[in-house]
Amino acid sequence: MKKIAMVLGLVLLAGTAAFATPSTQIWIPSTDIQPFKKLHFGFDQYIKARGTDSTTREPNVINNGLTLGVLPFEKIQMEIGIDQRSYGIEPYDSAPIYLNAKIGTPEDSLFKNSPAIAIGGFDFGTRKYTTDAGWGTDYNIVYGLLAKTLGKAGRFSAGYYQGNDKMLLDKNGKKDEKGVLASWDRTISEVSDKLWVAVDYMGGENSYGALSYAFAWKFAPNVGVIFGMDDWNNSNIKPTYTIQVDIDLDL
Repeated sequence: MKKIAMVLGLVLLAGTAAFATPSTQIWIPSTDIQPFKKLHFGFDQYIKARGTDSTTREPNVINNGLTLGVLPFEKIQMEIGIDQRSYGIEPYDSAPIYLNAKIGTPEDSLFKNSPAIAIGGFDFGTRKYTTDAGWGTDYNIVYGLLAKTLGKAGRFSAGYYQGNDKMLLDKNGKKDEKGVLASWDRTISEVSDKLWVAVDYMGGENSYGALSYAFAWKFAPNVGVIFGMDDWNNSNIKPTYTIQVDIDLDL
């Protein structure tokens, strides 16, 4: 616990903003869960594409964070995370802390050929939305996912999410707080066991809905980097390029 407290302190005191999503594909959650006593660092950046005005660019979203596996079981696993996020704009950067958690079971653990199952929540912010203030950070997204690996075809995942209907709105300001989750991912072992590719989709025209695609390279057994792009369902949101550095440590 002293090690965990020290690492949490270093991240929270760092000058850059941070963000610790649950274990993900590119953008959406995955059924992957950090093993017991595995501490995962995520250093992510979402770089906004330029608009029609080439002299200006919206602020990037800069993300780092921590996720920790907390259950010592093989068939039932759980992770928890603490998030700190910078959008580069106020007032959202004044309440940068978010929480997430996930519990689930891996493939083949319930019976032969059973899918992986995960239930979780993320972006539980510390600032409650109020109509008087007109903003908040309690997106409070909960979700369920199933995933199955089909040999060389890769892994396919599908699920559903729902969040705070006061926060998740479409471009017209109407409630848009739920939608599907879907993804495909595969290690391209024909080239290298270090190469991984994925496509994922989050439904809805709120600020989360997007089609994302990326590839990753494992630079070390515990270090990988994802390079990708997000095309947002809401046409008012510019596409983003994403670079995500992932580091795992055993406690």
